[in-house]
Amino acid sequence: MSVTSQIIDGRLASQIEERDDVAKVFAANADNTPENVDAQKVAPRGNSDYEFAQRAASGEMAAFEEIYQRHNRRVYSLCLRMTQNPPEAEDLTQEVFIQLFRKIGSFRGESAFTTWLHRMTVNQVLMHFRKRSVRDEKTTEEGETPEQVVLGTANPLTMPIVDRLALNRAISQLPNGYRTVFVLHDVEGYEHEEIARIMSLSVGTSKSQLHKARMKLRNLLRQQKEVS
Repeated sequence: MSVTSQIIDGRLASQIEERDDVAKVFAANADNTPENVDAQKVAPRGNSDYEFAQRAASGEMAAFEEIYQRHNRRVYSLCLRMTQNPPEAEDLTQEVFIQLFRKIGSFRGESAFTTWLHRMTVNQVLMHFRKRSVRDEKTTEEGETPEQVVLGTANPLTMPIVDRLALNRAISQLPNGYRTVFVLHDVEGYEHEEIARIMSLSVGTSKSQLHKARMKLRNLLRQQKEVS
């Protein structure tokens, strides 16, 4: 399936029908194949994301498709890390690019485009969690949800027994609240103040959830090692 086909599936078309001219442009190019793609009018590579964003905001659909080609894998990977669910990650990737299409005119270049898109992706996933009432499972303030602490608080990423596959399996078994904070802090590099702001938590809750996520991961990784 071509890039354009992925963008302009039924879900995307229905949500951007207010921009029917845009939908028609994508639909007209939905049959891109290796033998005819060179004949398509596409945005030249080599320009900056900021330039492509400005051109896309002015209505140049080839520029928007170039942005999609550059960033869709990164967006999908982040969605997958946060949800641990490939179908959900695919749907959320589409939702992110729908939002990007609608909001790209608000990008002013005050931060890197990748940073701006990253934040948009995180917000979209968190909104998805809220709609599923995942926040009902959110851990309360530290001390209100007792949990056995074992073997200290070391970050499992630094443990010599951890490999990427085992860690991903363990992350997928975390409660949603724990997993989100762990991915944002230990994988994506967000500070607790940022996590608290985007998740509507206190800083203390963010720290507590991270601590407990690491403890759970340590236990899960130990169990995996014992079984193997």
